[in-house]
Amino acid sequence: MEKLHIAIVGRRNSGKSSLINVLTGQKVAIVSDVPGTTTDPVKRSYEIPGFASVVFIDTAGIDDTGELGRQRIAKTTEILPQSDFILLLITENRFEAMEENLVRQIQNLHIPFLILHNKSDILSLHPDVKNTLESRYKTQVIDFCCRRPENISELFEAIRKLKQISTSPSLLGKIIRPRDILLLVTPIDSEVPVGRLILPQVQMIRDILDNHSVSIVLQPEEISSFLLTTGIRPRLVITDSQVFKKVAEQIPANIPLTSFSIVLAHRKGYFQEYIKGTRTIDRLQDGDTILLLESCSHHTTCEDIGRVKIPALLKKYTGKQLNFEFIPALDPLEKSPSAYALVIQCGGCMVTSQQLQTRLRPFIESGIPVSNYGMTLAFLNGIFERSIQEWEKE
Repeated sequence: MEKLHIAIVGRRNSGKSSLINVLTGQKVAIVSDVPGTTTDPVKRSYEIPGFASVVFIDTAGIDDTGELGRQRIAKTTEILPQSDFILLLITENRFEAMEENLVRQIQNLHIPFLILHNKSDILSLHPDVKNTLESRYKTQVIDFCCRRPENISELFEAIRKLKQISTSPSLLGKIIRPRDILLLVTPIDSEVPVGRLILPQVQMIRDILDNHSVSIVLQPEEISSFLLTTGIRPRLVITDSQVFKKVAEQIPANIPLTSFSIVLAHRKGYFQEYIKGTRTIDRLQDGDTILLLESCSHHTTCEDIGRVKIPALLKKYTGKQLNFEFIPALDPLEKSPSAYALVIQCGGCMVTSQQLQTRLRPFIESGIPVSNYGMTLAFLNGIFERSIQEWEKE
């Protein structure tokens, strides 16, 4: 299940840090009457019973001052597109240009939000302010007090209504049935953490179990002997994208084949955009710049799929002089989307669907083709149509 990232934003001393402490039932953030106590974003994981695993993010005030204040505000602004949901805190019935500008940013990112009128023990939410804000922004405005959080259940219920993720969609549920056998091909190389599987593989195994199906996990070198000695015909083979070609050569053409990255792409959105964008690889020209978006930070090795293998294969396949740029984790975009001829997003196992879609939306709205690690590698190895055929049936 994806963790819902909830950012808490507002002016200094609006009670953001107090709220995160109340929501988690722990003293996570420092609380003080001194304006600007919170500087860098503070994150805390929490389980909302019966709803979701969440990460609350405490942020600096949007009214901070001075050069350091501007830097803190910039950090808060960077958090917005990384959020699945936003709680905007106001006090004293105060909603002015600063809040209006913040809401415009939130709406432009298509992120659901609630307005929380905090410190109601000092001054209650005025009915006219509530009605005006709810009418203007089509969202709920809740009167709240961190010192007497009797309506915390009302807040959680409002979040549930706006962000229905209590049951995440299955990765494979639409294409497999109970007792189906799936073959998961997981090469062990320098990219794999010692003694562990990488997250997409773990997620796939759990999803197969949830669907009462059977997973068989092996390395590429074991495929041929496994199929020969067992006689098992898997319902589906899912492989690490970087060994697509090697696996495809060993799996009979009548057995469906895809990759972990492509399965994740189907779950997280923009799947059809990926398909269209991947097919534009044949149109790349000399001098084009390709942006590779990574959703995590990691040490680069000679076997790195995004920074080494994909660029090398693209140059070889196209025969063109191509330029490559990389953005790790959820770092902000520094150039205009129009600077790129193609954007290739990793599988996105470390980010939520909302975060991934928010990241890609500027490119799609600008008409820049987008692809995915798995689809790109399938295309470059001549097995693209085969790799997406299970979802083309939908």
